Amino acid sequence: MRHLRYFVVVAEELHFGNAAIRLGMAQPPLSQRIKRLEEELGTRLFDRSARQVRLTETGRLLLAEAREIVARVDRLHELARQGQGTVLRVGVPPDLAATVVAALVAAFRESDPDVRLAPVELWTADQVAALAEGTLDAGLLRQPVAAPGLRSGPALVQTPGVLLPEGDPLARLGEVHLTDLAGRELVMLPEDGLVAETLAECRRRGFLPARVHQGLGLGLVVAGSAVAFGGPAQVPGVVWRPLLGSPLAWRVAVAWRTDTPLVTRFAAAAAGALKERAGMRDEGAAPGRRVSRRPGLLA
Repeated sequence: MRHLRYFVVVAEELHFGNAAIRLGMAQPPLSQRIKRLEEELGTRLFDRSARQVRLTETGRLLLAEAREIVARVDRLHELARQGQGTVLRVGVPPDLAATVVAALVAAFRESDPDVRLAPVELWTADQVAALAEGTLDAGLLRQPVAAPGLRSGPALVQTPGVLLPEGDPLARLGEVHLTDLAGRELVMLPEDGLVAETLAECRRRGFLPARVHQGLGLGLVVAGSAVAFGGPAQVPGVVWRPLLGSPLAWRVAVAWRTDTPLVTRFAAAAAGALKERAGMRDEGAAPGRRVSRRPGLLA
């Protein structure tokens, strides 16, 4: 369904860059997903050239059907919501620790006990698409994000450390400098904006990863093949160390398209839970020295 939605947006824009901006995602993943849809259907949907993008004859035939399918699914979601009472559908990053999600749900329940909070694990690009589709009411989005019509609350900042294999010599240090990581491979979350921002800061401070892996979890760290950035994670074979000078700052903000009192209260509950349980701080505030030991990459 999401690939069909992407197809409809690209068909309406006839420009992959504009479509990516509208969907709040980078252009390469959008192109890859359209290609995957074409492979699934066994036909080309677009003629691409350096100057323009045009629908193929097959693409023109499928566009009306795709729009109708998307509309029908949206209607099914709407009917399902009507039968559930008041439900607030929110997106959360898949790496958000379970303890943080539980605290967020509990905090929201205090302000709105009659509303059911329905968290869905989605990365930022998919959250932006779901917000545009109306299948999410709000989401916790990693910044930077630029999408037309999207409103965001104040950003909160996480200061990540480095996750190292247990046997790495750097694990014996109290703090690690980014340049100490020279020559190592790096595992990053599958968040295009976050990856670009983080790698730019690493290069500026003298760390050029030998290779970057996206979305592979901590398996390569456990195996001793790579390092990762994030919060403390209680994973056998992995140790966490703070980065000297707190050089990295990851931002998260609640985003939505339609202002409602429920969304406003969710944003407040999310901010409280992230500050208390994930060690985040308001943007502009100095990083603290307290280290949280709760599990999870965002713990």
